[in-house]
Amino acid sequence: MEAVTQNYVLEGERLQIYTYPEPVLTKVAQEVTVFDEELKLLCKNMLYTMYQAPGIGLAAPQIGLSKRVFVIDTDYTREYKDEESDEVVFDNLNPRVFINPVIKEKVGETTYQEGCLSLPGIFEDVKRFEEIVVSYKNTDGEDCEISANELLSICIQHENDHLDGIVFIDRLSSLKRNFFKKKLLKAKR
Repeated sequence: MEAVTQNYVLEGERLQIYTYPEPVLTKVAQEVTVFDEELKLLCKNMLYTMYQAPGIGLAAPQIGLSKRVFVIDTDYTREYKDEESDEVVFDNLNPRVFINPVIKEKVGETTYQEGCLSLPGIFEDVKRFEEIVVSYKNTDGEDCEISANELLSICIQHENDHLDGIVFIDRLSSLKRNFFKKKLLKAKR
């Protein structure tokens, strides 16, 4: 699923994105064991939802499914066709699907200001590994491996955290974490 057509990922069903404190966001996701057309459709709809949101990553728990799946694209650009239109033009699409990912190697440290579709309006600096090697399966169940650095590495780590029931504010100091959790709970009421 590394090389897909633009129409493929820009068509689909827009899925609901769950926001904190939905319980599915704090549970460890289940490993995927069935690689079928239903899984491929799920990944397609997740990519469509991610692009429309807009975001650069989306994990299955964020759409209410406890599955070890996430999609990312750290390369694309999106802009409005013109000032009078709400039509969006996408360019440089590079969709990626990770199923049952395992981060095997971690090197260095970096800090990046992260946001999250499940934590709307919150952006904070988060420490991550600078470079990683991750093994995963594609939508056909084939084993894959990728080395990643910079934004790709950060995004993979962020989305992988979702599969382990971790939202990025869990990586902040307890003072900041408690502040944001209270803020999000208050906004939810």
